[in-house]
Amino acid sequence: MQVCFVSRGGLRAFADAYVGEKPPKLFVFGFADNGEVSYEKELKGETGFFETAARFSKRVQSVVVCGCITETLGHRRKSVLVAENGKLLGVSDMLHAVDGELSAGATARVYSTKAGRMGVIVDEDLLFPDIAQALGVCGCDFIVCPFGQVDGVQGVLLRAEAYLYGAPILFCADGYCAVANVKGEMEFASPISPMQTEFNWKKEYHLVETRRRGRV
Repeated sequence: MQVCFVSRGGLRAFADAYVGEKPPKLFVFGFADNGEVSYEKELKGETGFFETAARFSKRVQSVVVCGCITETLGHRRKSVLVAENGKLLGVSDMLHAVDGELSAGATARVYSTKAGRMGVIVDEDLLFPDIAQALGVCGCDFIVCPFGQVDGVQGVLLRAEAYLYGAPILFCADGYCAVANVKGEMEFASPISPMQTEFNWKKEYHLVETRRRGRV
């Protein structure tokens, strides 16, 4: 399937300017220029970030995945929203808040979409491999990870987690995008935005047997 990564410019600017004749099945936005979204203001109709994502997904008939900072009742979280065909499927929050600057979320989630069963890793949750493992166990076909600023270690983590847990990872950070496959290879990487590429996931299974004494 065709995937479009948008690592610069943000959702609103891209949605306003997009005129593609044959949109890809999946759009992935990082956190760049998306700012902070207040749930209270969204519900009151004072802002329309979620609506922008939903309307764009309907216009292009695609799955839209986008990182942002969400705020509610004083709690700020790094979050990823998922929209498809005009509907907001949900918002996933980062589960690990490092050093107390943001609040932590509660649950990981796999979304059933036209692109496949999609797991979501939110930004620095990539540093905690148990998230990728849980998404793989829950049957995701692939994982999408919107990210902020890269510092070099992310490429190693992407390849390692895709290899260990059998799910390719689509990565979109500020000014950089990549795809790591289940062989532990970086299948695609680019600093260009927007960047469209062909991505075809496949499930990988291995029979792993152990023998131990006792039940624990």
